[in-house]
Amino acid sequence: MNDSPEYLKRKKFFDSLITLYGRNVVLEVLEDESMKVHKLHLADSNQEDGDIKSIRALAKKRGVEIKMWDKKGLSRISKNAKQDQGVAIDVIAPNYKNVDDILETYPDGFRLMALDGIENPQNLGMIVRSCAAGNIDGIILPSEGSAKISPLVVKASAGTLFKIDIFFCKTMVPILDALEVAGAEINMLSSHTRQDLHDYKRQDREVFVLGNESEGVSSEVEMMCTNRLRIPMKRDVESLNVAVTAGIIAFLP
Repeated sequence: MNDSPEYLKRKKFFDSLITLYGRNVVLEVLEDESMKVHKLHLADSNQEDGDIKSIRALAKKRGVEIKMWDKKGLSRISKNAKQDQGVAIDVIAPNYKNVDDILETYPDGFRLMALDGIENPQNLGMIVRSCAAGNIDGIILPSEGSAKISPLVVKASAGTLFKIDIFFCKTMVPILDALEVAGAEINMLSSHTRQDLHDYKRQDREVFVLGNESEGVSSEVEMMCTNRLRIPMKRDVESLNVAVTAGIIAFLP
């Protein structure tokens, strides 16, 4: 049985929500009226101190619904009981999409960055920033084995997290397979190949895969790659930080 249009619309909306936590982050979100907010979550154990008063006042000013929880309930929302400080907020991010929407989003071609096992939130944030500033249309971010979108990622991205399409999935292989079938070149960065990144000829549909900070691209994902490209380096330097590599790729013509 096919899902109803109403269900699909509702699912798409909830897929677009990103939950952030921590008092400073929530204050910054509420103070930035360009950021759309769905709901504010507060723990009923919070003392009505300065931060909580300010958060409540900003939420009331913007007409944001406030949902109260006990500590366990709030931790289920934030998924980080140790650092949520009793506060979480649902941000509406239209740029946060399911990977099934890629071909519909870019019918005429795309350049995507696929992140395979990027664990460091600061690296993830810096990669997002470079991609948003450069020639990347969107980022593929699997939930398994990768850093989650968090206040640290938001901070490292310097506010660019909501300026570029981010396509979420559980694992990378199925979407790379689907994109290859649709005619995309799947490019892996590797220091153990002869093909120079700067000799690569741009394709209408292309994906650049970056791997884990220490282990590189996983063997399963590597098998999906059609090209292996290297960044030429001098003075016997073997590798670059993954965020630096992303920056170089992002500004390819």
